[in-house]
Amino acid sequence: MGKQGKKKRIWLRVLLGILAALLLVIIGYVLYVMISYHRLPDDLTLDVRTPENADITGTVSVGTDYEIITYNIGFGAYTPDYSFFMDGGKSSVAASKESVLATVSGAGELAAGYDPDFMIFEEVDLKATRSYHVDEYELLDKYFGGYYSDFAINYDSAFLMVPPWEPHGKSLAGIAFYSKYPIASAVRKSFPISTSFSKFLDLDRCYSISRIPADNGKELVIFSLHMSAYGNSDAIREAQVNKLCGDMQAEYEKGNYVICGGDFNHDLKASEDTEEDRASWAYPFPRSDLPEGFSFSMDFLGEAGKAALPDSARNADMPYEEGVTYTVTLDGFIISDNIELKEYENIHTGYLYADHDPVRMVFSLK
Repeated sequence: MGKQGKKKRIWLRVLLGILAALLLVIIGYVLYVMISYHRLPDDLTLDVRTPENADITGTVSVGTDYEIITYNIGFGAYTPDYSFFMDGGKSSVAASKESVLATVSGAGELAAGYDPDFMIFEEVDLKATRSYHVDEYELLDKYFGGYYSDFAINYDSAFLMVPPWEPHGKSLAGIAFYSKYPIASAVRKSFPISTSFSKFLDLDRCYSISRIPADNGKELVIFSLHMSAYGNSDAIREAQVNKLCGDMQAEYEKGNYVICGGDFNHDLKASEDTEEDRASWAYPFPRSDLPEGFSFSMDFLGEAGKAALPDSARNADMPYEEGVTYTVTLDGFIISDNIELKEYENIHTGYLYADHDPVRMVFSLK
């Protein structure tokens, strides 16, 4: 064999060695993701934080007006010029640690300015690559530290190497609930999610149930949720709605007052029988599946009032441009019929601090 033939054999061996090494790395990473995969247990009791000098005897009362706000803060990444790779945009992590601190602080200050009695924040990172390991729950305490609170971990993912040029990394995030009134107890409930291979990419989902004593012996039971953006999976959609509705109905049958608020990842303005084109992640909520005695708060505004509400979320496939960017209402509240709606609004900020805007409701107990 000539020198040229030997060189070809050497280069071939080098190339095969490189390919073999890459294959081992890929196999090792896949095994890591599969082995590290876990779901938090259902019916997980949550710790309740009690503020210093708290009034542990406070209760809510019939006939008194109370205010509640829900706000998905998008892990502190979504400035108006931010686009997200999973929506067809560019970025997978926030622009900088300073940007995360600024957006979460801005969202906290905005919400605190309304002085709500109850506050729900979704997509709050505790320690995540995408948000530079900022503890956003601790940061929000700067504005709501005088409240009782509980925190339900929504997902705790492995380090995701997607996209390869800017890995989304490891996420630890959840739902923070704040209350001016004592929280008697709180529990985390797991939403059903995919059981196929896609479960390794389908982030865990949950809702929390927080119990606020009323002075008539009943409880105000507040569900804080973040449902899946599950596209075309009718099975997952149905399973999540059925579990949520079953738990809400159980509380209502006990005579309790029930509010469910958060990011429903459904088009809440749309009728479930509409045939309008929409994004695959924005299906109408199946209102016909709600238990008897429950309604979306916005439905009390009438069709004209509901249509006039600014949308609460934007698609992040591009920087936000009013009138151009696709928007939809994903956030809101469900209430039981022993609760009276007094005020309702989607607070339009132009998505200043997140890809969602806050939704505010004033209510009283009957």
